[in-house]
This record gives sequence, structure tokens and C-alpha cells, in this order.
Amino acid sequence: MKVATWNVNSVRTRLDHVVQWLQDNPVDVLCLQETKVVDKDFPRSPLESLGYYVYVSGQKSYNGVAILSRKPLEDVSAGFAPVLCRDTMPCPYSELDEQKRVITGVVDGVRILNLYVPNGSAVGSEKYEYKLLWLKTLREYLHLICSGSETPAQIGESPHPKSDPPDKLGGFQDLTSLCMCGDFNIAPEDRDIHDPASYKGRIMASEAERQALSSILELGLADAFRKFTIETGHYSWWDYRAGAFRRNWGWRIDHHYLTPDLYERSKSCTIDVTPRQLPQPSDHTPVIVEF
Repeated sequence: MKVATWNVNSVRTRLDHVVQWLQDNPVDVLCLQETKVVDKDFPRSPLESLGYYVYVSGQKSYNGVAILSRKPLEDVSAGFAPVLCRDTMPCPYSELDEQKRVITGVVDGVRILNLYVPNGSAVGSEKYEYKLLWLKTLREYLHLICSGSETPAQIGESPHPKSDPPDKLGGFQDLTSLCMCGDFNIAPEDRDIHDPASYKGRIMASEAERQALSSILELGLADAFRKFTIETGHYSWWDYRAGAFRRNWGWRIDHHYLTPDLYERSKSCTIDVTPRQLPQPSDHTPVIVEF
């Protein structure tokens, strides 16, 4: 299975890019972020004509996520509330779900979790505190899934349960294999930034953001890209300004995180810079994992 993630920075503006990329790279699943369109106006037809089922959670002008899949998804949900508030009303997470940043579904026994993590604006700002709260909530969301609180009908069963837990919290053994991907707006390490000294402690590279991400990964997830590529110089986002792409002044902030079974089975994880070379591109480019 090939799964790609791509922040398209407006799916309607970049629709031709997406269609052409899928024609050249017919992945099994494509996760989109920053679609910036309400559900009823999402451009489904050109993507469905390529053979994809389209699942969306969007809002006007901002945010928005979508999953395109060659096969129908099962157990599709959007936002934190369907998992965290199944039996709780009113839901305390409804305010977080006003921003459309989470969509998930299962295909061929693999749960795809597509995320658009808040940017945070600046360290210490209200948006930064919102980002940290959002990441804390994501951990609770994942912990509830991996704790086994959900029923197998809702999240599926692993065909090859692990006998040894991969982490301290019960792990993802006995549950659906998980590919968590998207735009995380966090560079996990200094090697994920073109000039880390200049950005030390700043947004997308602050200690609190990195620690929040590490805490999530401690549940039993691993970075697919770093399985195959250890050196710096590989990025998925470049600012539109100052000729950043031409100079390769980039950041690696778009990721695939895999449960142990998928990580072991993974064959490659690559960044395709081709769409970033097009006229009026997204500032992000696709990242593809194969397992």
C-alpha cells in the first residue's frame, strides 16, 4: 500500500496539480490538508473520475482535511469528539473540532489518521497555547484508541497481534495498524531544519512542541522517513519568500508515523519535490510511504 500526505494550501487552487500528480503517482491513499473549502463545494468529480473515493471535513477559507482512497473506507469519522465523547454530552472537545483538522478511516485493516496540526503562530501566543492543547488532546485521542477501549468493530483487529507491547501504555498491539500522517507543523529535530541555529526555540522548533510530539510517539509510533534517510537536507515545506525553495531553505514538517507492524513492513518513505517546482505551487510537497 502507498499512502501520501500533502498540504495543498487550497484544493481548488491546486486541483490541477493534485489531479496531475495522482495520474503520475496513483497511490492507494492520498491525505490532503488545508483544503480550505466547505464539504459541499469540495471538487469531488475530477478526483472520483480517477477512481478515488473522497472523504472530507472542511471549512471556508481555512484548515480542512480530506482522504482520497482507491477503496472505500470503513469507520470514517472527523474530529476528536467521535472517539473522546462517544458517551459524553455536551462534548468538551467540540470547540477544538470547530477547526477541521482531523479525519480518519480504515482501509485493508490499516487505520489512516490524517491530521493538520495547528501552526501556533509564535511561541507564547494564544495560538501557541492552543497548539499545545490540541497536541495534548491528540495524545488522549490516540491513547483511547490504543488502550483497547474502542470495540473491534470500530477500529478493527490486527491480523498479526504483537505479543510484546512496544511501549509503556499498552501500545497498538491487537488493534488496527495505524498510519498517522499529515502536516504536523513541527520539525522533530534540528536536522529537519535548514538552519536550526536561527530558529532555535522558535515556532515549529520549540522544546514544548517537540516534547508534545515525542509524548505522542511514545505510545508506539515511529517516523517512517527516518527509517530510510538519516541525513539533513530533506524537507517538505519551503517558505514562498526569499527564494527558499531554490536555496533549499526548508523544513521537514510533513510526516508519516507508523505502528510497529507497519514500520517493520515499510519499504520506503520519500519526498516528491516535483509539485513544488510547478507554477503557483503549494508551499508543501507530497510525502509518500509504502508498506
